[in-house]
Amino acid sequence: MSSKSITTPVRYTTTAKLLHWVLALALIAAIGIGLYMVSLSFSPQRLKLYNWHKWLGVSILALSLVRLGWRLANKPPALPAAMQARMPAWQHLAHHGTHHALYALFFLVPLLGWAYSSAAGFPIVFLGLVPLPDWMPVSPALAELIKPLHQWSAYALATLIVLHIAAALKHQFIDRDGLLLRMLPGPRG
Repeated sequence: MSSKSITTPVRYTTTAKLLHWVLALALIAAIGIGLYMVSLSFSPQRLKLYNWHKWLGVSILALSLVRLGWRLANKPPALPAAMQARMPAWQHLAHHGTHHALYALFFLVPLLGWAYSSAAGFPIVFLGLVPLPDWMPVSPALAELIKPLHQWSAYALATLIVLHIAAALKHQFIDRDGLLLRMLPGPRG
């Protein structure tokens, strides 16, 4: 056992872990599709990817709502006191700030995408079956204002996701404090 090792913290609930990983996969897919689809010329493939991107956005919005509800109803496990004592104040601040910003962007990015789609006059038909309401009037000028907000908030979300992953890996492989284990499959401990 390393001298840097600390008692493994209590894990999140199975539901919290499931919501975390499903949302993580959906976000990575939506960001990847979003980056790829904008590079394509107008084609049936591009239109198909836009629909997939929108469907993922709606799914992310719904999952985020469920995840936030779960989080509000189920307090996350506390870090062990020894681990908290070892973390510098800036890491505590970064930890909380990043999580709050991630949650805000989980909602903001898809809502801006939906607003853009509505303003551009491209309705969202979830899975090709369920038409969703437009909540912005069709307005090319408004669509042009919203489009960069959606793009830049998505870039901000992608950046925070990379930072979140980097911090988890730092804790796992440099600090060796077991923090990453809190969100991996296994018993709660």
